[in-house]
Amino acid sequence: MWIPGYMPIELLLIITLVAFIYVGVNYLLTKMGKRIPAFPQAILLWLGAYSIFKFVLFPPIPSALLYTFMGLVTLVVFLFISSTEKGWTEFKRPILNTVMAVNPMYKGIRTVSFVVLPLLIGYGTYDFYLPKFDEPIDLRTVHPAPPASVTVRGTNFTLQTAQNPFRVDDNGKYLPVGQESKYFKMNPFDPNAPQYMKNVRDGGAIFFQNCHFCHGDNLNGRGMFAFAFVPIPANFADPGTIAQLQETFVFWRISKGGPGLPRESAPWASAMPPWEEHLTTDEIWKVNMFEYWHTEFFPRTWD
Repeated sequence: MWIPGYMPIELLLIITLVAFIYVGVNYLLTKMGKRIPAFPQAILLWLGAYSIFKFVLFPPIPSALLYTFMGLVTLVVFLFISSTEKGWTEFKRPILNTVMAVNPMYKGIRTVSFVVLPLLIGYGTYDFYLPKFDEPIDLRTVHPAPPASVTVRGTNFTLQTAQNPFRVDDNGKYLPVGQESKYFKMNPFDPNAPQYMKNVRDGGAIFFQNCHFCHGDNLNGRGMFAFAFVPIPANFADPGTIAQLQETFVFWRISKGGPGLPRESAPWASAMPPWEEHLTTDEIWKVNMFEYWHTEFFPRTWD
């Protein structure tokens, strides 16, 4: 079933549920005359947030975004624990006991904290940045073969015969691919612009509301979030991308995103979300028109 904005809604519901569980457990423990100390509370909250971002959310978020979220979670947990003098004193007590090794039990903890743990972190960092020269498990197809048909928001499209319904000439008739070059230099904001340019303008508005963060203002794949992904978003200004593709192929890729790619695209599957969960089919077709108009490329045709 299609649910608009599924992942943000899912995240909000999960956070609300976790908050209720946290408050409820604390309330029950308080009624029983017990409570979880501040330091274990902070660790549990941090691990709980990590588990949600890493294992619960779907589609999975990129690792760079995960690290950013966890940095924010660390800051929020720290501010929460230190918001009262009592909480801050309780939180730092086990840390001070470990540093000062006030009894033999803490000496072993201090050894692990200041010797073993840094060595493990150092090795992990070294292994992470060590160049890998192994061949990929599977060969990646840059442009995977599209399916014969695709269902987007309840409507089935046969990709070999589907046409962009907004590719129309001045008379409102379908404009065959390759005959739109006269529109490339037109101003889409001209109040007297033909219908074709009005559709381009609508597509541009949708693109800059949703897509330019990754694909860039100039559609060159260098948006503000681009380098958080591997591989980086597609460069539409490069003649090796949308200029080599049918318009229905681009419609399929935008609609289904990375999660809709076939297995042959692994192990570097696209990070693009399935935009059918956020845009209508009309909006996706108009984004297509804007991308081709801006780059002055023609879609390839089946013939």
